[in-house]
Amino acid sequence: MIKYFTTTILLLFICGTTFSQVGGTGQLRDSLKHELAIAKNDTSRVLIMAELASAYNGFFSDSINMYGNKALELAQQIAFFRGEASALNALGGGFQLQGDYPKSLEHLYRALKIAEEKNYIFETAVCYSFIGNAYWFLGDYSKGVYFTKKSQDLFKGIINKHGVSEWMLFNILVIGQSYLEYDLDSSHTYLSKHYEATMHNKFWHPVALYSLGDCLFRQGDHETSFKYVRESIASVIETGDHLTEAEACATIAGFFKIIQKPDSAIYYANNGLSAANSIAYLLGIYKNSKLLAEEYDQLNVKEALHFWKVYNSVNEKMYGAQKVQDLQKTLAEEQHRQQKIQEDQIKKENRLKQYGFIAGMAILFLIAFILYRNNQHRKKANVTLQLQKEKVESTLTELKSTQAQLIQSEKMASLGELTAGIAHEIQNPLNFVNNFSELNGELIKELVEEASNVTRDTKNEAELLLSIKENSEKINHYGKRAESIVKGMLEHSRKSSGVKEPTDINKQCDEFVRLSYHGLKAKDKDFNCDYKLDLDPSLPLVSVVSQDIGRVLLNIVNNAFQACAEKSGSLKLESQEDYKPLVMLSTHFVASLHLCEICISDNGPGIPSHIKDKIFQPFFTTKPTGQGTGLGLSLAYDIVKAHGGTIEVKTHYCPPGGEIKVESKVGEGSEFIIKLTNA
Repeated sequence: MIKYFTTTILLLFICGTTFSQVGGTGQLRDSLKHELAIAKNDTSRVLIMAELASAYNGFFSDSINMYGNKALELAQQIAFFRGEASALNALGGGFQLQGDYPKSLEHLYRALKIAEEKNYIFETAVCYSFIGNAYWFLGDYSKGVYFTKKSQDLFKGIINKHGVSEWMLFNILVIGQSYLEYDLDSSHTYLSKHYEATMHNKFWHPVALYSLGDCLFRQGDHETSFKYVRESIASVIETGDHLTEAEACATIAGFFKIIQKPDSAIYYANNGLSAANSIAYLLGIYKNSKLLAEEYDQLNVKEALHFWKVYNSVNEKMYGAQKVQDLQKTLAEEQHRQQKIQEDQIKKENRLKQYGFIAGMAILFLIAFILYRNNQHRKKANVTLQLQKEKVESTLTELKSTQAQLIQSEKMASLGELTAGIAHEIQNPLNFVNNFSELNGELIKELVEEASNVTRDTKNEAELLLSIKENSEKINHYGKRAESIVKGMLEHSRKSSGVKEPTDINKQCDEFVRLSYHGLKAKDKDFNCDYKLDLDPSLPLVSVVSQDIGRVLLNIVNNAFQACAEKSGSLKLESQEDYKPLVMLSTHFVASLHLCEICISDNGPGIPSHIKDKIFQPFFTTKPTGQGTGLGLSLAYDIVKAHGGTIEVKTHYCPPGGEIKVESKVGEGSEFIIKLTNA
């Protein structure tokens, strides 16, 4: 929660003094301005202006930029490289507090380039420290630790240099803060060391107090953590350090938010926001406004909207798209520079090798023989590698061909099952149409005979006409049922467009469980398994590729029916248990998460734990040879993944888009849960 250490560091270390020695930042700036006015040479002016830029850090951004840029410009004019590195470091530290991390890293990497090329050890160490702090600001804590420890290693080798011990103390704080996010034990070690070292420093100790307090709170020691942070706030109110006040208030407000005391959280966050606003400290405004917006969400919508606007405005300034692009550009340029350094190092090593080769000309014939022999070995190795490569390529080609055949086989098998299901489904309405048509023929014949009688029975004629009408209505009803099945078949025969459309998932579940059931019934007359539907009527339309989701449903439901049939067959042979095979398909809508759940369960034999992690792998199947390709669940995995989600086994987390979750106990059946987001 502390992201502004560079200000105090610059004032303490670069200027070579402490607040207590010069009476605070105002006197420090006045002292530096006086030194600037009487400076006799340009190199001194550069260093003093760089110090002035640092002294304004956290107070006046315009002054930071003015003195920092003047120092940089003058240093470049007189080719004063050490001063140029110092000015760039000062500007880089200032941009961190101004919330412009891309510019901060841009200036710091420029300073690092100069310091490394000129072998300025102290400036290089300072630069590494600032870069580590910048990565901490950006949330890349491992890099923060990496660069800060590099800085610490360099400082350890510097003897009798003023400010080194203070910089090392600062690095301890940065390392402790970085570890705070992923290694609390290491964080506690470093922050405790910093706490003890700053016991008598009225400007550093408040920082140490709420830093260690934050660590203790995360470790569960709430009583001590509240005590430390309250002491920190009381101290900075006395010294007028608004930076530390903004951060300490955000820290304790976060504590109260976690323990669900909104009034206290709002009180401290308001104080922190006021302190941050007084010095235009963006990060303090960012954190405190976010805390206020989150706390007011449940209490006062108007206040919540106000603070969300403040938060979003600052967030855009600090982490907007342009900032991200600038940061990516800076990091890419530094990566290119590091690559160039490595290339130059390789070239240097190659030159040394060449010199060694020249020095060894006396043994040229021996070397030539060795090289010739090695070359022959390489040729043989290359021939062997080429043969192995050709063999692997041939195997890969055969594998791809086999894979294509298996996929086509799976598609044809799915088509056959679908067609069989449709044929079996359409047979029922056709039987009704035929039966009622024959019945109407008989009724019409009877009506004609009645009409030809001399004495007509009008009551009987009316009953016959009514029966004909009812039969005609039934013929029409079942004819339309057959027509809808044909339309559905035509619709599913079309190639998937890949375009997501609002789809009635309940209707798809009803349709595909029937198709699966009748398809299996058509293939095996002895097939016997009941199914039930429990569909949520509140389920809204879900944006999916309907043909693809239909295929997922068909594959999983087929597996469920087949699992029940498998268990039913084994029980007939082994025991006389009272077993009623059942497949259950239900839907559920979780409104709070905009989540649609489709549950397909069976009371079959279940999935053994040792293969549960393999069921979504391509070509994995437990069916006998020739009865399955192992692509059904793999294709279901790919389809759900194409909808923006993943398929995981034994997980309670639903990633954006969708997932398939598998719960299974051997002997008790299986349950597949398909989750699709409806955002």
